[in-house]
Amino acid sequence: MRLHPSEMYFYHSSAQPIDKQTKAYAKTLTKFVNEIDVINEPITATQWDQILRKLDLRAKDLLNRSHPDYQNQIAGKDWDDEGWLNILVRFPHLIKSPIAIFKNKAILCRTPSDILKLD
Repeated sequence: MRLHPSEMYFYHSSAQPIDKQTKAYAKTLTKFVNEIDVINEPITATQWDQILRKLDLRAKDLLNRSHPDYQNQIAGKDWDDEGWLNILVRFPHLIKSPIAIFKNKAILCRTPSDILKLD
């Protein structure tokens, strides 16, 4: 994944209020924010793998485990790494927080101000 040094990649769900707040913080760090709405712009398994490597997290670390879709379709089953990547592809609405990549660093923004750690 090649990134321009002054461009931020912001992976989010437009339906989540925290994501809108975090996006506002992102725009204070750089005027070049490349917004990717994971609900409307599908992310491939390979792209998710690259994002996870930058975050140094596992796919299941990104998911909202209290969501009914997680409880009904994912919880209690054995998944390998590829299976977890496919879950991210198929259920992007389960991602619990926005993800920002800036200056070759990445963060899962659990609170809107977490994005400021990338500065």
